[in-house]
Amino acid sequence: MDSTDGLRLRVGRPITPEQFELLSDEQLERLVPKAYREFFPGKDFCADGHFYLHDGTAWCFYRGGLLDG
Repeated sequence: MDSTDGLRLRVGRPITPEQFELLSDEQLERLVPKAYREFFPGKDFCADGHFYLHDGTAWCFYRGGLLDG
């Protein structure tokens, strides 16, 4: 049993670094709000579980939200 068993992929749900490694790009994209999905560069381009948006803020999978500026 891996750490994604039973994980419900919902927008804004925080995940652990271990879950981040196990999820596919498509699964990760489901965690990102629709307004930010176009900026998701794919898992390989997410440094420390986050990626930058057009305005310089960053979405963090481990927080399930935006990083503080």
